[in-house]
Amino acid sequence: MKFTVAQEFMAELLGTMVLILFGVGVVAMVVIFASTNPPIPGEIVKGGYTNVTLGWGFGVLMGIFMAGTISGAHLNPAVTIALAATGRFPWSKVLPYIVAQFIGAFLGAAIVFAVYHAKWLGFDPDLSHTAGVFSTFPAVPGFWPGFVDQVVGTALLMGLILAIGDKLNNPAGAAWGALAVAFVVMAIGISFGGMNGYAINPARDAGPRIFAVLAGFRNTGDLNVWLVPIIGPIVGALVGAFIYDFFIGRPLARAGEAAVGEQGVDPAFNLEHQR
Repeated sequence: MKFTVAQEFMAELLGTMVLILFGVGVVAMVVIFASTNPPIPGEIVKGGYTNVTLGWGFGVLMGIFMAGTISGAHLNPAVTIALAATGRFPWSKVLPYIVAQFIGAFLGAAIVFAVYHAKWLGFDPDLSHTAGVFSTFPAVPGFWPGFVDQVVGTALLMGLILAIGDKLNNPAGAAWGALAVAFVVMAIGISFGGMNGYAINPARDAGPRIFAVLAGFRNTGDLNVWLVPIIGPIVGALVGAFIYDFFIGRPLARAGEAAVGEQGVDPAFNLEHQR
């Protein structure tokens, strides 16, 4: 099947919007439904951080289901850039994909705010302390702590996306790849969510943050807070993609060329004998 750039653009936009609807939506549930009258110290609201990691993971899954067939469901500028840098995606489509992802993320944030608007204004009437519903904030001030966190998290994401989608590595990966990627995002949130909110996606962070600014939210972050979730994921995705290709992808490709028809090496052989 072939699709036009416009069709791919809309698929990426809608897929990213779905991702943000579920992701920002679950954070809104946890934050703005907290008990304030009276406050309950240590209260776990609507599942707490566990629900946040589940919500973002399932948001990725639903975004992939929405856009996967038409655009490949990158849903992330860092993924798009890394795929292009490793020869898996044409550079000519990088800009349209990234623009679509940012617009989708912005619209997703706007819709979440519209859905929760009445409750939101009751919880934070001057919009002074809930910008974190939309975007990430660091646990430690400064550029480098968050940057390192984002590089590591996104390198894991990108490397595992390639591992899951590599037919030489996982011959049947197409059947369960979307769920596996969702589990990767959940795992990153569970293991690396504290330092910088595991944005691991420039559009996921900056799109909703831009909406928050335009909607009148205060305390949306300084320059470091804006830049870390943009630069860190791009660097991390490139690192993860090149590490996977050098240490896993190329050895598998060479083995496949040398041993076509061998069980465990040739994906066509494996698929044929699974029937």
